[in-house]
Amino acid sequence: MLDQYLFGATGRISPEAPVPVVHVEDTDDRPGGAANVAVNLAALGVSTRLIGVVGRDAAADTLESILSNRGIRCDFNRLDDRPTITKTRVQSRGQQLIRLDQENVAEMPGKAMVESLGTALTGVGAVILSDYGKGALTDVTAMIDVCRNAGVPVLVDPKGRDFSKYRGATLITPNQAEFEAVAGECDTDQELVERGRKLIADLQIDALLVTRSEKGMLLLESGVEPLFLSTQAREVFDVTGAGDTVIATLGGALASQQSLATAAALANIAAGLVVRKIGVATVTPTEIRVALHQRGQGGRGLVELDDLLDMANEVRGRGERIVMTNGCFDILHAGHVAYLEEAKSLGDRLIVAVNDDDSVRRLKGATRPVNGLEDRMLVLSGLAAVDWVVPFADDTPAALIDSILPDVLVKGGDYEPEQIAGGKAVLKNGGEVRVLAFRDGQSTTRIIERLKD
Repeated sequence: MLDQYLFGATGRISPEAPVPVVHVEDTDDRPGGAANVAVNLAALGVSTRLIGVVGRDAAADTLESILSNRGIRCDFNRLDDRPTITKTRVQSRGQQLIRLDQENVAEMPGKAMVESLGTALTGVGAVILSDYGKGALTDVTAMIDVCRNAGVPVLVDPKGRDFSKYRGATLITPNQAEFEAVAGECDTDQELVERGRKLIADLQIDALLVTRSEKGMLLLESGVEPLFLSTQAREVFDVTGAGDTVIATLGGALASQQSLATAAALANIAAGLVVRKIGVATVTPTEIRVALHQRGQGGRGLVELDDLLDMANEVRGRGERIVMTNGCFDILHAGHVAYLEEAKSLGDRLIVAVNDDDSVRRLKGATRPVNGLEDRMLVLSGLAAVDWVVPFADDTPAALIDSILPDVLVKGGDYEPEQIAGGKAVLKNGGEVRVLAFRDGQSTTRIIERLKD
């Protein structure tokens, strides 16, 4: 499907009818339906191939152009007797005023789709079948059989009240209303679990993921305890396409050999992120990493430079202030901790750049460091004040600071701001350079001397 958005201001009522007049100022074409699932996969860095049905029209050309530009391979079955499904939304001041749908829903012979799928399975980690009830999945049972015979996990976003056609799938992902329409109304969580387990047995599927809006998600697997995942959404602006994000994240994680429980947890986080955006949208690996980090997960703050730059841009886009400092941090002591806590108080995120072992030896002598780089970074990342820890190999972190350009650069000791490595670049960028005092009587050198004595 193609989702078209028309944005504009409203200032008067039409003299022809009691409706607002929208002065269209901007337009946006976005992939919808199964194409939105593909876009979500591509945004997560997953190699994606899309098989689907479109018309022989300009909307199909637009859709294929958008998808191809995002690295998605399109295998479109173009038909002359039906248009590409197009949904046009008119929005003003953040509100949708009307939606106009162009479609001709009719079942199509399923053989061509099954054959297209069968020839595409070599090297595939997972298949997602997005059922929108538009006729493209006429023979969905045969599609599932083709995937299972090839040993490829197959996930289904279901539609309608007849789930028997999804028999044999690896996983289906109904929302709670869709589930209850098939399995019966559930007044308690226990009843939801019992009816879910019965559905798993009846359909001979491996697992069931029920999305439950503000209640989060429920993952049921055969022979495994139920996994209830609480919602991660703090703000909800638009739920359009959230189900597409969920199944795309699930599919991408399973294709990467993650467990169902891990895949569901990631999908739950992705859903909480995407509903904060207007319209059909996607999430990125960086957004998920930031969300995981906020929960104390996702690598304990140890990052590579490329990932750090992405995450710094992500939080900076939300108006958060980035603080950065650097040092050897060989034997971590109370003075370090107090210093880092004071640095963190100057902003929202604290980046600590750590000298690698060779640069420490050049600065401190052949007997240092006492602790290797990996150990020093791991200890730092466990501190509540520290968000991200990144290594550097040069004698100074000037090049690293130039690439990140924090809002606040912090250094401990007796320095003038202009003397601090990277300080000139930060000041030139409109940032701030601060010098903090170390706690008296505490240093790595003194600790080593006491140990020798």
